[in-house]
Amino acid sequence: MTSVADKLAKKSERRTSKKQVRLRLMQVDVWSVVKLTFLLTLCLGIVTIVAAVLAWTVLANTGVMESINNLLNDVTGSEQVTVETFVNFGGVLGFSVIIAVLQVVVLTALASVSTLLFNLACRLTGGIVMGFTNN
Repeated sequence: MTSVADKLAKKSERRTSKKQVRLRLMQVDVWSVVKLTFLLTLCLGIVTIVAAVLAWTVLANTGVMESINNLLNDVTGSEQVTVETFVNFGGVLGFSVIIAVLQVVVLTALASVSTLLFNLACRLTGGIVMGFTNN
């Protein structure tokens, strides 16, 4: 009497031959690319905002701002010029948020247009041939 376990054991003893399959990529779903690109650029936008905040915090806490203030005061000859009069934390944060939002919008639109162009090129040329093997 053979059981299922015996049959599976016999199957695992056989060597599998390597087969190669050639597939042709003819179309990429535009909506899937838009969703994936939106999520990736949203993460990139958050990284941009966090990097700007961290850069401002490091520069403010390490004494770089005071050094720049001293340099500006030496150059202008007055004691009232500071970096914070030109650039403050709120301005840096607002600028980084604007850059992040523009980054999300532009890169998502660019990816969707690129997908449409890829689909059009695949219709004209017949797609991309790829080979796959099983290991």
